[in-house]
Amino acid sequence: MHINLISDTITQPDRGMREAMMQADLGDDVFGTDPSVNRLQNMLAEMFGKEEALYCASGTMSNQIGIKMHTKALDELICEVDSHVYQYETGGYAFNSGLAIKLIEGKYGKFTAEQLDAAINPDYDWLPSSSLVVLENSTNKGGGNYYTIDEIKPIAEICRKHSLKFHLDGARLFNVLVETGESTRELGQLFDSISICLSKGLGAPVGSVLIGNKDDIRRARRIRKVMGGSMRQAGIIAAAGIYALENNIERLRDDNRRARQIRDILNVLSYVEEVKPVKTNIVIFKLRDQQAPAFVQKLGENGVSAHAFGPQLVRFVTHMHFDDEHLENLEKILKSMA
Repeated sequence: MHINLISDTITQPDRGMREAMMQADLGDDVFGTDPSVNRLQNMLAEMFGKEEALYCASGTMSNQIGIKMHTKALDELICEVDSHVYQYETGGYAFNSGLAIKLIEGKYGKFTAEQLDAAINPDYDWLPSSSLVVLENSTNKGGGNYYTIDEIKPIAEICRKHSLKFHLDGARLFNVLVETGESTRELGQLFDSISICLSKGLGAPVGSVLIGNKDDIRRARRIRKVMGGSMRQAGIIAAAGIYALENNIERLRDDNRRARQIRDILNVLSYVEEVKPVKTNIVIFKLRDQQAPAFVQKLGENGVSAHAFGPQLVRFVTHMHFDDEHLENLEKILKSMA
């Protein structure tokens, strides 16, 4: 039995999703006439109480379009130091948008309203103009940690006070919402734009959606075009996203639960020094006297795929293809390596 915990991006469409893709109504999304794409966009815009949405090829693309549509060259983006838009999007904020960046040292991927207020530049012509705040929820490098709505509200208030745009990188947002039970519409009103990934825990093979107001999404369509992201009969993959939203949200609770069970297993192992708090479906742990690449290689020899997340850090990510039987086998393997 192979156990793949490298990421929740490795999921494969199930039979129901494949059938939905095969039966999808298709058009030409460059002309806005693909009914499946339009349905997916409308579903997410309505869910978060926004006017419109735009289907994109990836979470990086939807984030980068969101960043560019809210800013101009010589502006500054503010985010937490471990944010995906800084760590894993190839410096796209500089390449695509000509931005500077201000990094906040938070905790487990989260920063506070007070930290944000202190990070905003005064209006001097020798400083870039602070114009956009990006928040990630849940936090990848923070071990799946998350903000609640009550934690986001004061950050949103600081953004309004200083006329800053506010973008949410919600790549794994639904893993958060099944834990908090919070309202998508209430959350949507706090942000100017939201990026939702469909190809992680939700199980679609490709795609993310950028949500915002009508004028912003009109500009976003033009930016997507110049990035080469406009697709033709995209409904065949948008149908997978529709199926995911209709069928795969509630089951994310199982992924989160199994991640907590992995945490409990790791906490009693002698070779594990620390496990970051596990709030959703990501488990990051620090090895005591081993280097992560060598440990990951040993895991691979025992049939477990994982990701070295630093010199002594290892990341596991649970998903729909990791069930309770896999969990039992993983426990045996981890204990055998003690």
